[in-house]
Amino acid sequence: MTCQPSTFPSFSQEEHFTDTMTSAVSEMWQQRHEGKFTGVKQCELGWVSLTPKCSDKVIIVVNGRVETYWKYQELFYDLVKQGYHVYSFDHRGQGVSERLVADHELGYVEDFDDYVEDLHLFMQNIVKPQGYKQHFILGHSMGGAITSLALARYPTLFDRAVLSAPMHGIYVKPHLKPFAEALIGITELFRRQPHYAIGQKPYYAKPFDGNLLTHSQTRYQWFRDLYDVRPELRIGGASNHWVWESIKAARRAIQQANTITIPVLLLQGSEDKIVDNACQQQFHQQLNQGSGHCDFKIIEGSRHEILFESDPLRNQAIAALLTHFA
Repeated sequence: MTCQPSTFPSFSQEEHFTDTMTSAVSEMWQQRHEGKFTGVKQCELGWVSLTPKCSDKVIIVVNGRVETYWKYQELFYDLVKQGYHVYSFDHRGQGVSERLVADHELGYVEDFDDYVEDLHLFMQNIVKPQGYKQHFILGHSMGGAITSLALARYPTLFDRAVLSAPMHGIYVKPHLKPFAEALIGITELFRRQPHYAIGQKPYYAKPFDGNLLTHSQTRYQWFRDLYDVRPELRIGGASNHWVWESIKAARRAIQQANTITIPVLLLQGSEDKIVDNACQQQFHQQLNQGSGHCDFKIIEGSRHEILFESDPLRNQAIAALLTHFA
């Protein structure tokens, strides 16, 4: 898979977003390869790859809760332009993958470790057989927590990693912190059937104003429109059990960080109100106490979805991750 180096244009920009998405990105997306693989507990998961030109290096993109690889077309385009092949898959219970409960909009997982083992199976059965020389991973939010746990459990699976706003803890308003985890735990004990956590509800298209995800109205509206056109991709609020499993998994990710041995870059949005930034600091410190190394970059002004932010913020993040992977 050895190739001659190429020079590519800069990243996709909001000014030309519609033209880029309907021309260059659409053309790339038409050339995608899609398939299915069987995750743990016989769950059928959908995957995608973008391999338009020869390359000996691949980036695996691990998305977050409620997301789908369909949402990441612009980012895939920017990565492919830089000479990478890209692979991604949808987690169990969301996107194009098999749903786990009768309510298809309820965010649910039986055991958070299932996500980690699905990633391992994806690498072993789909990606590794392609023979790439370098395997990089980019995990966002919940995908960042999954990636963190996988790096600790499978130290030779990847060469380098980037964590974008990783879920090393769930953001809770300070005055609620002393009670939130206890309430989730008590509810878990007494309500066994899958149900929405307190304050959670089925999918609805939240307006841009007041959103906690991004300052980019252009990118925000694009993925909301995607879910209108393809409602089967949608996921609503999280179940109480998902929250409980995620709290425990995030804690394990921090505890095990010092066993990670490869170089890691952690990207943090300074205005993130979805995940707990203080927990990311703990992960960073714990990792650097071991034999690995974690660089920490704060994207000042960014909300949670750093890779879907307005251009000045998104450009910083993509430039940083590409430098880390170079």
